[in-house]
Amino acid sequence: MIGHLVTSGTFSLDGGTWDVDNNVWLVGDDREVLVIDAAHDAAAIAAAVGDRRLTAIVSTHAHDDHIDAAAELADRTGAPILLHPDDAVLWRMVYPDREPDRALADGDELTVAGTTLRVLHTPGHAPGAVCVYAPELATVFTGDTLFNGGPGATGRSYSDFGVIIESIRERLLTLPPETVVRTGHGDGTRIGDEAPHLEEWISRGH
Repeated sequence: MIGHLVTSGTFSLDGGTWDVDNNVWLVGDDREVLVIDAAHDAAAIAAAVGDRRLTAIVSTHAHDDHIDAAAELADRTGAPILLHPDDAVLWRMVYPDREPDRALADGDELTVAGTTLRVLHTPGHAPGAVCVYAPELATVFTGDTLFNGGPGATGRSYSDFGVIIESIRERLLTLPPETVVRTGHGDGTRIGDEAPHLEEWISRGH
């Protein structure tokens, strides 16, 4: 039901460029599938999709390393690109002449292969950052909002430490503790393993 591949490329913002490995997530069955974060390598993602129908390309946020393969993947498959509109300024840095196909909003429900995915708007790492919660799978896809060991980075433009802490506190740490956290980079974790460290993150962040 949940597929995963790691793609490699770069992340650029504020005049710097860094090498990164990104997690690309696929949710579906043998007939249809949804992709979360089309990063770096459209061909590799298309190969992982195979002959299944790609229902949507969901972007957890619009930093270039999370969307740089989205347009090519959409053109290959006909699938719509979904993004929260608060990330339009970041999107246009990558695609100045193309808009996402559909807007994501807090509370939206996406269905693929009979599984419901709930969109949670979790700003902080980016203004339009979202997480995608699949209660039936006891999983939340957090993009760069929550990692194994703490919140996503907030040291660059359009990010805010206080806002990301509030998003994590209100939207993620309230999920069942056994919920598996599938992140945008690196290893996953569980909500119950991260929740006890909130106050430590806050003190470290200030």
